[in-house]
Amino acid sequence: MPNHAALNNVEHRDLRIDTRRLAALGDDVMCAATFPAEFRNVQSHYPIVFRRTGEGAFQPVALFGFSEGDNLFLDGGHWDATYIPLAIERQPFLIGRDGEALTVHVDLDHPRTKAGQGEALFREHGGTTDYLERVTSVLLALHDGLASVPAFVDALQKHSLLESFVIDIELPGGAVNRFGGFHTIHEERLRALDAAALDELHRAGFLEPIYMAIASVSQFRALIERLNRRHAAGR
Repeated sequence: MPNHAALNNVEHRDLRIDTRRLAALGDDVMCAATFPAEFRNVQSHYPIVFRRTGEGAFQPVALFGFSEGDNLFLDGGHWDATYIPLAIERQPFLIGRDGEALTVHVDLDHPRTKAGQGEALFREHGGTTDYLERVTSVLLALHDGLASVPAFVDALQKHSLLESFVIDIELPGGAVNRFGGFHTIHEERLRALDAAALDELHRAGFLEPIYMAIASVSQFRALIERLNRRHAAGR
């Protein structure tokens, strides 16, 4: 159960955050939320797909694996990619509010917080550490980025640009796993849009992230190769 608290330099002066990349520290997830301004970085490593939230809205996510709790980028305390999505990097912190002001909150029951080791948040003689400064910038970028998602998704749906898909993954030994439940950009409908629709998407700043999401589909091949290597190694 999360235990969120507003971060302060009195109560949390000695708090340490374990920044290792381990399943036991909460990294055993198959995907993480992302947003249009992050697509350029995400597409270099991960497929970008869309899943429905509990409220029925579409949320773009960076895909790390093909089943819940399975992250194919975890490798012995190391995240095997040069870019980690901000929704992962920000753990165990989140944005809170104090009136109209945004504040940094921390989950005191998160395994990264409870480990009792790792990065300090406050300097011995006052001030915040470089690590906490980075956390703050990540949280603000994530907050602003996720706020842009509804308008982006609305534009995709206006032009019927989301389609469901299924992938059959052949594993070593011949077994086949079917992966579905997500959506991606419908390329044929995108190509069929007229100049006015494309100009509308461009002026809204959505055309570039659309093409980034399409480009990211090529990462499915690498992700499947990761899965096959894991099965071949008996893990």
